[in-house]
Amino acid sequence: QFISAGRVCVQLDLSAIRLFIFIFRYSSQHPKVRNVFNLDFPDSNHLSKSITIVTGMDMVNLTYYNFFASKEKITPNWAADVLAIAYNASRNNSCRQIFLDKIFVRICIHTNKDGKIPVKHIYKMFPADKKRVESALAAAHLPKGKYDTIKPDVFTEAAFKIFLMNLCPRPEIYEIFSTYTAKPFMTKDIFTKFLNEKQRDSRLNEELFPRLRADQIKALIEKYEPGSNKGQISPEGLMFYLMGSETSIIIQDRLATCNDMTQPIPHYFIKSSHNTYLTAGQFSGVSTPEMYRQCLLSGCRCLELDCWKGKPPDEEPYITHGFTMTTEILFKDVIEAINESAFKTSPFPVVLSFENHVDSYQQEKMANYCRTIFGDALLTEPLEKYPLKPGQQIPSPSELMGKILIKNKKGHDKPAIVEQAPLPEVGDAATDPAAPGAPPEAPAGPVGSESEAVDLSDDVLLSSPPLLSLPQGTAGQEVTAYEAMSSIVNYIQPNKFMSFENSKKKNKSYGISSFVETKGEAMIAKSAVEFVEYNRRQMSRIYPKGTRMDSSNYNPQPFWNAGCQFVALNYQTMDFPMQLNMALFEYNGRSGYLLKHDVMRRSDKKFDPFCERIDTIIANTLSIKIYSGQFLSDKSVKTGVEAEIIGLPGDPKKKFRTKWTATANAINPVWNEEPFVFEKILLPEMASLRLVVHEENGKFLGHRILPLDAIQSGFQHIALRSEGNMVLTLPALFVYIEIKDYIPAAFADFTDALFNPTKGTEKTTTKPQEVK
Repeated sequence: QFISAGRVCVQLDLSAIRLFIFIFRYSSQHPKVRNVFNLDFPDSNHLSKSITIVTGMDMVNLTYYNFFASKEKITPNWAADVLAIAYNASRNNSCRQIFLDKIFVRICIHTNKDGKIPVKHIYKMFPADKKRVESALAAAHLPKGKYDTIKPDVFTEAAFKIFLMNLCPRPEIYEIFSTYTAKPFMTKDIFTKFLNEKQRDSRLNEELFPRLRADQIKALIEKYEPGSNKGQISPEGLMFYLMGSETSIIIQDRLATCNDMTQPIPHYFIKSSHNTYLTAGQFSGVSTPEMYRQCLLSGCRCLELDCWKGKPPDEEPYITHGFTMTTEILFKDVIEAINESAFKTSPFPVVLSFENHVDSYQQEKMANYCRTIFGDALLTEPLEKYPLKPGQQIPSPSELMGKILIKNKKGHDKPAIVEQAPLPEVGDAATDPAAPGAPPEAPAGPVGSESEAVDLSDDVLLSSPPLLSLPQGTAGQEVTAYEAMSSIVNYIQPNKFMSFENSKKKNKSYGISSFVETKGEAMIAKSAVEFVEYNRRQMSRIYPKGTRMDSSNYNPQPFWNAGCQFVALNYQTMDFPMQLNMALFEYNGRSGYLLKHDVMRRSDKKFDPFCERIDTIIANTLSIKIYSGQFLSDKSVKTGVEAEIIGLPGDPKKKFRTKWTATANAINPVWNEEPFVFEKILLPEMASLRLVVHEENGKFLGHRILPLDAIQSGFQHIALRSEGNMVLTLPALFVYIEIKDYIPAAFADFTDALFNPTKGTEKTTTKPQEVK
């Protein structure tokens, strides 16, 4: 099963490491490996004997581990074992207890040659406060000397729990416990009251989502307070309940494929990459086919290929960033990489965005590579049910499952006559002074045609790109699409954008126009409602401006607010825009497709992203109290937390932050402040909560971005992410979060008295600061 696929690829988070499993591909291509293991002999059967594991904290910095078995049948067993371990490790990764279990396992497997656990490894794992580690080991009756060792049968789960509770005490949970009872335990009735008041979303319909039954409450007590025959739970039991699987910050159903996938493709946001081949900057970065694998394995569904004419004698078309010093990679190698990884993470269609600077002969080569390597996966003809006609919508992701679609100009079979380039239109790369390939009066930049240019003859743009600007009128222009290439283009056809009125008149749902970010921003500012309507009917692609030579990214949220489907980002740069992009596309089964809200899809609706009220939509109010943090840094430092809402322009703009902790304590800092309240979030389905933890000197420690419609109310532990959006094993925040329907100020006092008769009984000390 594994070998027949040619390669097995799995992407998941395992102890903050992205793990990919590949069979054969990398190891068999290395010359030294081929020589040592006689891979060039016909009877070597290397496919069935080798496996490569690729790990990395991001998509660029990767490490490859090659393994070869002595027998053919061993490798599939390896792959099966690793897949099983990976699957179990990645399940329910929002549960705090899972992370603590990983730490326990990690300590247990780091044994010396005598099979004992060196205590120095425990000190290394918790370096922030060695005295605390020493005291915690003593409290758990474990050896505490730096050169001591622990027998595995002594370092039990029970001993580890005692060690952890002494290393990271949780006074805030005892305080929460004491607000419900003065006794050292909660009765079943009090625990039930706690669950209904604090852990249940007040907006839920009790008929559709009934409260927990008595037997379910009993089961929870037995699970987290083992040995209790009186139906009581202690503060420690409550703490372990709050770290258990029942208190995930994320509604687990949202992680699975939960969207309707039968809507037309323009009705989705689609995870998209810009200049996919690059690993660094736009001017001198390294190009590699590996980036296509990494992007696909992360769930990306739209990739960019900038294609240029290959040199004699082979005349193999290659991919690079035109008129720069970025390295070149063969078009064929990229197509093979895409074929290997296209549907490993998501089964839904992949769009390949070609920027074509290749002559008719090499275009035919490119088309043949696509046909032969992709095989049946390449969509070469429109589906019978969805002809390419004006007014006819294109198919849904479900109907195009497992298909690869080509985005390329659809032209003629004869060379075009050279013409002077017309004046730029809206959406043309040349219209923005910062766009790729800008005219001479603007700073010179690399080519970035983005498929909207006029046709030029073969001898204008097909030579190897020199390291200088193209002549005025040809920069950023693509060549004619000839018959071979045109024949594999169907549902994603680039069109020059003229006007919203013109697009509405043509009514071609298979048309797509590309806009540099600055032009897109101007269109949103001037004609937001028309842009939303345009994106309801057909497609748009947004790409970074040419001055982003460092491969930085623009904020994608304004473009999602306008319904733009393909918001293309530089995946090699994990800045805030990419963090937001990666965080949102974790949901819906990591399919790379997110269904737009109803107001952006229905033809009988008008949606203005700048509105202050949306008919039929109930706005939300989010309240979050930051109680504490756990293991936020490897150093003993003061820390603070920032919170903000990312959504529509009319959503709350306040950015709150806690005060810095009074003492340098990154193991279990506690903030005793009033909740941060974000009132009137207009369209909750388009809003996200962002939490960021910093050291006092401003150093980034971790963050988390959570879509509002996926957040579960109640006391929650929030596992933090790295700058590369990788899961951090230990760092977490403990919060109380509540989402309610927004109530205007005129009715606030009445509703508070009706639904919160005991409000004000909680003890608070200081107010949160608003970031200016």
